[in-house]
Amino acid sequence: MRSSPLLIMGFLAVALACHARSLPTESLEITTASGPHRFAVEIAATAAARERGLMFRRRLAANRGMLFEFGPPQQVSFWMKNTLIPLDMLFVDSGRIVAIARNATPLSETPIPSGAPVTDVIELRGGRAAEIGAAPGDRVRELSARGR
Repeated sequence: MRSSPLLIMGFLAVALACHARSLPTESLEITTASGPHRFAVEIAATAAARERGLMFRRRLAANRGMLFEFGPPQQVSFWMKNTLIPLDMLFVDSGRIVAIARNATPLSETPIPSGAPVTDVIELRGGRAAEIGAAPGDRVRELSARGR
């Protein structure tokens, strides 16, 4: 029996949606010159979750994002392969933003390096960092404990 391509694509879409909902979430706050801004972020703590990231998403709410955790500070690089929406990437070390890649181009395979060792990367909807006035040196703190 042959499966139709449409059926297979539907299954993949459902699987990806289920995966997105299965990631733990956390509240975090980014404090900029304009004040504190709260976000609910999905946690990409495993290699598989970090590899998938926000691929195939068609939208991202203004108060949502994804947090990539790397442990000890290290240089990291991201790309936008299979990512359908522009994203802002906030590179974070010791609770402070060290660099921001703004409005990363959807579907691009061009590497986006952190430029410095980081422990975390936060992805937000493209343009959101500018909307809240985020800049290097701004503080990031977790508001909900997950037992890390």
